[in-house]
Amino acid sequence: MKTLIKNRTKSGAKVYLIFTFYCILTCRSSIAQTYAIGADLSFMKQAEDEGFKFKEDGQPKACLEIFKDHGYNWIRLRLFHTPKQLPNSLDYTLSLAKEAKQKGFKFLLDYHYSDTWADPGKQYPPEAWKKKTHVELVQAVYEYTRSTMIVFRDSGAYPDMVQIGNEISNGMLWPDGKLPGNWDNFAELVQAGINGVYASCGNNPCPRIMIHIDKGGNKNFTKYFFDKLNSYGIHYDVIGQSYYPWWHGNLLDLRECLNFTATEFKKDIILVEVAYNWVPSEYINKKAPFAETKEGQKEFLEEVNRIILNIPDNRGCGVFWWEPAVSGRGTRSCFDEDGNVLPVIKVFDRFTRN
Repeated sequence: MKTLIKNRTKSGAKVYLIFTFYCILTCRSSIAQTYAIGADLSFMKQAEDEGFKFKEDGQPKACLEIFKDHGYNWIRLRLFHTPKQLPNSLDYTLSLAKEAKQKGFKFLLDYHYSDTWADPGKQYPPEAWKKKTHVELVQAVYEYTRSTMIVFRDSGAYPDMVQIGNEISNGMLWPDGKLPGNWDNFAELVQAGINGVYASCGNNPCPRIMIHIDKGGNKNFTKYFFDKLNSYGIHYDVIGQSYYPWWHGNLLDLRECLNFTATEFKKDIILVEVAYNWVPSEYINKKAPFAETKEGQKEFLEEVNRIILNIPDNRGCGVFWWEPAVSGRGTRSCFDEDGNVLPVIKVFDRFTRN
């Protein structure tokens, strides 16, 4: 295994590397990867707590039950460090994760390592970490990941898979881990997060580790990013991609990127964020690949799922719709403004019903 940082003398780097190598050899990992039919339902609890009623066939119904009845078997939840406006704190996320686990869902935990949204345009560190040195940040990522994972574990809601950062194409915890200038720092931060996950496993199978970028239709960037990441000897299990066609290219771009990724890197692939609008939004002044209608939204997901199912070597392992349950106000939601579930919910019925 290549050392994480060449000629690095800062304390702790060797400890992290040795610990990771030990975990790769000894930690019990969840081996079987069923096809993930998933949804990021991070806003769902807030909507239901505020009294919003999700409905099917005109009748109120628990949102998780709607998804479960249509073949969904995974839930994705994001975690913010100390959110001030958004609901996704540890307590909130834990409550929703416990409910999902009790209903039989598998659970993907999405660490943002921020108090707010982390994405390619912003990766703000938590307020509590802003004055930390790089070495202190590495330690903070490790300790925070380990301690929060233990909370999930001891509450009966241990994740089945964990993302180390969200859409980290341009790095994480800026400016310390910002890319492309700070790859060494970035690699240590990612490794610290992975080590924190492994340190929490106890007697449980360790969750699979996902590295998530936002380049679902960009083969060249995907190759650059994972070639560079792999040069640090970092162990992970799944490549996650985001794909929104108005940002990330057409379906042929998606197909080319995912097929290439499977053959080049020999990793399982999940399209961990995907969505399409059911009312005109992104394609008002240009031609759309699918009509921005209720039926067009459904047709889009059907075609995306077909691409994933046909990734070489069965490396296509699932798809997650991003935020389908935002109080019926989102144009990319799976529900209309009155809470009625839309036709897109039925995409997986034929795959999951006997």
